[in-house]
Amino acid sequence: MGENQHGGLRVRREFFYSTTAPRAVEMNEMARDAKPWFIWMLCANFYLYAFFQRVAPSVMITELMRDFGVTAVVLGNLSAFYYYAYAAIQMPVGVMLDRFGPRRVLSAALLLSGLGSLLFATAETLPQAYFGRLLIGAGVGFALVGTLKVAAVWFPPKRFALVTGLTFMLAMVGAVIGQAPLALVVDAVGWRGTMMGAAAVALLGVPLIWLAVREGPEPEARMTPVPHSGLLRSLRLIATTPQTWVCSIYSTTNFATMLAFVGLWGVPYMMEAHGLSRPAAALSTSLVLIGFGIGGPLFGWFSDYVGRRRIPMRVSSVGVLVTFSLIIYGPGLPLSAIDVLLFTCGVFQGGAVLGFVTAREHNLPGADGATLGFINTISVSSGAILQPLIGWLLDLHWDGRMEGGAQVFSVGAYRTAFLSLLVACGIAVVTAFLVRETFCRQVRREA
Repeated sequence: MGENQHGGLRVRREFFYSTTAPRAVEMNEMARDAKPWFIWMLCANFYLYAFFQRVAPSVMITELMRDFGVTAVVLGNLSAFYYYAYAAIQMPVGVMLDRFGPRRVLSAALLLSGLGSLLFATAETLPQAYFGRLLIGAGVGFALVGTLKVAAVWFPPKRFALVTGLTFMLAMVGAVIGQAPLALVVDAVGWRGTMMGAAAVALLGVPLIWLAVREGPEPEARMTPVPHSGLLRSLRLIATTPQTWVCSIYSTTNFATMLAFVGLWGVPYMMEAHGLSRPAAALSTSLVLIGFGIGGPLFGWFSDYVGRRRIPMRVSSVGVLVTFSLIIYGPGLPLSAIDVLLFTCGVFQGGAVLGFVTAREHNLPGADGATLGFINTISVSSGAILQPLIGWLLDLHWDGRMEGGAQVFSVGAYRTAFLSLLVACGIAVVTAFLVRETFCRQVRREA
């Protein structure tokens, strides 16, 4: 049946990957050339920067609480402003990239991120700091979809999965840089000087993207915007597919420990529970990120190899629940065992990416970009919800101890607050058993 007979409900593939693509032979020749890799690397480094900014507050907690005179729940909100903007921007990202092209959009987004970092670094009041984090989140919210857009245009389809995997690996590099290495920099120059440096990096990257990134291999390649009506119909179809929500909740709750524990509260917990210095605590928590960088491609390969989605998703969610429980509540475990568990937890957490894959297979093949934006919006919400929630629980169980003008929480307070993360892990297990098997095929083909 034609598209008109469906009343326009069949979403055109142009939504996310629409371009006037060169012939397959030309694409293969260009993929072997250095230019596509150079362009991709510039954009992927923007996603690296996004993850760096996502976890950076975790090694600045004491200084931020002291300088702004705030409690844990307020600090959680300050960090979460990144997620508020990041999540809000996901839905229109694909349309803006199609309409204006990655060169213009990513240049403007990186500029916005740099200005947000500058405002955050120089903030004298809490509202200024809030607005700075909001601008950072809004800017870096374009990084993932923009990088995948560039990859889809410049590389042949058979290499898209490889380039996507490398993109996520670079993101984990950014997250690791935002832990132990950043903690050393913060100790040396303070959090304001560190964020000034982050602003400079972003602003210097703007002309590089503007000068190097092009819309496609051919000069006449142009983005084809999708009519607003098509976008609204595609979003309605995605939102009314029950499995979209099941997969979204699965990824959201499976990501929770990385976004809330590693993203903010893990470093001070490791310092308090195991007597570590801030750089050492950041190094330990970064093991989750290293594990995730390995686990994502590993679970993707295993899922394709066995031709199943549900089995690896169940293994992932159960593994995260067990390892995180042992990390926080394991009796008398030495630090070496905790480090192994942190790494293992990250590996298991890599299975969260299967929620994205399975959601795509339950929706129309032409709505890949819309599905990605939808599930990404929900997934990052776990950080926006859980970071301030844990801060609120910590404030409730604070024993009044202060050091250097900042609140210090007991191990017992952390363990009580982290029960919220165990609940999230439990929900991930339940939803993994509610996912319908796709057998690694596109289940839904027509509206």
